[in-house]
Amino acid sequence: MSTQIDGRAPKRLLILGFVGIAMFSILGARLWFLQAVASRDVEVIIGKVRSRTINLLPERGRIFDSAGRVIADNRRTLVVTIDHSVVRKSAQRDELAQRLSGPLDLPVEVLIKRMLDERYGPFEAIPLREGVSEELALYLMERVEDYPGIFVREEWRRNYPYGALGGHVLGYMGAILKGDLLYYKSIGYDPNERVGQYGVEESYETLLRGTPGYVRYEVDAVGTILKLVERVEPVTGNDLQLSIDLDVQQFAEQALETQLLVRRRVEAGQVKMRDGTPDPRYEEINYYKAPAGSVVVMNHNNGRVIAMASYPRFDLRWFDGGLPKDKFSQLFPRTDDPDLSILVNRAISGRYNVGSSFKPLVAYAALATGQLPNGDKYTFEDRGTYKLESIPEEKCQDGVKCVFRNAICLSTGYPCRYGKVNVEAALAVSSDAFFYKIGEQILTERGYAPVLEQEVRKFGLGSPTNIDLPYEYSGTIPSKELKKRLANMGVITQEAGEAYYVGDQILFAIGQGLLSVTPLQMTLAYSAIANSGRVYEPRVAVSLLAPGTLDARPGFADFTTTQVVKNLAPISPKRRIDMTERIREPIVKGMARAITGPGVTFDYYHKTTGENLFSNYNYAALPIAGKTGTAQGFNNLPWNDSSAFGAFSLDSNHPYTVYAYLEKSGYGSQAAAPVVKCIFTALNGGYKYDTVLPADPLDKASNIVAQPVRLRNPLCLVSGASDIRE
Repeated sequence: MSTQIDGRAPKRLLILGFVGIAMFSILGARLWFLQAVASRDVEVIIGKVRSRTINLLPERGRIFDSAGRVIADNRRTLVVTIDHSVVRKSAQRDELAQRLSGPLDLPVEVLIKRMLDERYGPFEAIPLREGVSEELALYLMERVEDYPGIFVREEWRRNYPYGALGGHVLGYMGAILKGDLLYYKSIGYDPNERVGQYGVEESYETLLRGTPGYVRYEVDAVGTILKLVERVEPVTGNDLQLSIDLDVQQFAEQALETQLLVRRRVEAGQVKMRDGTPDPRYEEINYYKAPAGSVVVMNHNNGRVIAMASYPRFDLRWFDGGLPKDKFSQLFPRTDDPDLSILVNRAISGRYNVGSSFKPLVAYAALATGQLPNGDKYTFEDRGTYKLESIPEEKCQDGVKCVFRNAICLSTGYPCRYGKVNVEAALAVSSDAFFYKIGEQILTERGYAPVLEQEVRKFGLGSPTNIDLPYEYSGTIPSKELKKRLANMGVITQEAGEAYYVGDQILFAIGQGLLSVTPLQMTLAYSAIANSGRVYEPRVAVSLLAPGTLDARPGFADFTTTQVVKNLAPISPKRRIDMTERIREPIVKGMARAITGPGVTFDYYHKTTGENLFSNYNYAALPIAGKTGTAQGFNNLPWNDSSAFGAFSLDSNHPYTVYAYLEKSGYGSQAAAPVVKCIFTALNGGYKYDTVLPADPLDKASNIVAQPVRLRNPLCLVSGASDIRE
C-alpha cells in the first residue's frame, strides 16, 4: 500500500512549531513575572495568611459643656470576633456556629449571617457579639482549640449621661452607612466602627475618634494564635468643650415643650364668610397643632451658641442600644411629613417664613440706602390698607391685586389703623402698610434692581452661617432668579416664574412669600443689630482639648489641668455691616417699644405687639428689644399660622440674643414670644433653673423617643396677648 504525503503537512508542522514556541515564551514570561515582580506581593499574602492582625479601636474623646459637665462619655465593651479565613468553608462555618451559639446566646442562623457579612474583607476580623462578660471572654480565649479564629477585643461605646438633653446639638454614634463604607475604609476605619451621626459628633468625627492601634499574631493553618508578633497601642481622641450651657439648654427645652403643649389646647380663630357667618367647610372649633419648634440662645458679641433647642426631641441612647429594626422603625418612622420628623434640628434646618420678625432688616435696608427721604423722621399715614402706586388703575380693575391690608385688630375685626408712623412706631406696632410702601418703593424707584435682596444678604440670609453642625439649610431670598429656578423645578408655574413682580416684593417686605430662613439665621441677624453690625460665624464648640482631660469631680472636667490644642470659636467677626447709630437707633428704639410700649393713638390707643405680654417682665433687671412675627400658614387658615419672636439684650454685660419659632402655634405674641420672655427671665436671674441631673436608665420597652420635659413653674409664659394678629 502506498502512502501519499499531503503537501500541506509541512505547513501544519511549521504552524504548530510557532505555536509551541509562543506558548513556551508566554509561560516563561509568566514565571519571570512571578519570580521577579510578584514575589513580594505573594510573600505579603502568605504573611497575612500566617499572621493575624486585630485592630484596636481608640477611646473616643469626651465632650463637655461650657461649665465642664461631661455630656458625652465612653464605656468599655468586649467584642467577640472571628478570623475571616476560618469561616470560608461552609462545613467549618456551620460547625463553629453551632458550637458558638450557646456561649454567645445567639441563634445559629444569626451567627452564620454575621460570618458572611460582605462589609469585611478577607483579612479583617468579623464581629460576632459585643458586650460580652469578662468571664465569657476568658472562657473563649482559653479554649482556642475548640473555637479556632476567635479573638476578644476591647472597644468603646458612647455614653450620654443626660439622655435627650441637647440631643440635636450633640448628635449620636451609629454604624457606618452602606453608602459611606468605602469612604471610611479608605481613611482607615474598621467596618465595625461607629461614627458620628448628626451634631458635633459628626462635625468633629476625625478629631474625636483618635488613632487606632493593632496587635499582630502568628497563627497556624486553622487560625489558632501561636505567639504575639507586635502590639501598637491606640491613641485616645481629642476632647471637646462646647459653648452650650446645660442649665440654659435644659430651660430652653422645657420652655419650648411646655409652650407647645399649651398651644395644642388653645382654640384657633374661626374661619368666617364675608358676611361674618362661620364657613361651613370647616369645623367651628379647631385647635392649634403645635407639632414642632426651636429656640436659639446666642452671645451676640462672639457668635457662641449658649443653647439650641429643637422639638420633637430624641434620646441619644436609643442609637447605641442594640435596637432591633422593627423597634427602631417604630421609634423613628420614615415620613415625608415634616411635622413628624424627629431627627431634624429645626434651628438650623427649618425652612420658614418668619412674618413681621423680618421687618427690622427691611427697616435697616430702607435707612441704609436712603430710601426714606428724612430717614427716621419720615412718616407715613397708615389707614389700615395700602394701594400699590406702581400698578395702573386699569390693571387693578382687571384682577391684579393692588390693595394690601394690615393685620386684623382683634377688638374690631378690621385691619388696624395707626395714623402717622415713622420707622420706630411702625416697628413697635408692626405696621404692615408702612413696610408695604418701603418694599414697593425700594424696588420700583431703583429700576427693579435687587436692592432689598442685597441689603438683607449682608446679615447672612440666603447662605449658610457655617455653624459647626451638619445639614444646615441655606434659605432662599426672593428674586427673579429664584422664581425661574422654582418654575423649572415645578414648584411654581412657568407663568409665575417669568418675572419678579411688585407683589413678590410686597410679601418679601413683611417676611412672607418666597422668603425662607432658619431660626439660627434670624438669631445671627438680630445679633448684628444688637452689636452694631458685626456678623459672626456661629459656633457650638469653643475648644479642642488634648486627650485625657482629668475629672475635677465626678461628672465634671478639670480645665485647669488640660491643654487647649485649638480654639474653635472665631475671635473676629466674619464681616461688618455699615450700621451707624443714625441707622441703628430708630430700629432698636422701635424694637424696645414693641416690648415696653408706648403704642400709638389714632382712632383709639393701639398697644404694641409685646406690651401686654411683657407687662410683668423685669425690664430694669435686663432690658431687651424684640419683634414679633406671624407666618401665615397653608390656605391662610388660622390654625396653620406659625409664630416667631426674636429679642436681644440692651445690657452690654449680658450680651444675649434669643430667637424662637413655633410651628402652627398661632400669633407671634401668643406662642413664640412667651418662650423668649421666659428665657430672658431666667437669664436675668428671675427664674431659678432646675438642677440638671443625669437621665434615668433608658426603658428599652418604651415607645417614647424622649421623656417629656416641662417647666416646673410655667407662670413666665402667662400674660395678656396683643390686640393684633401678630
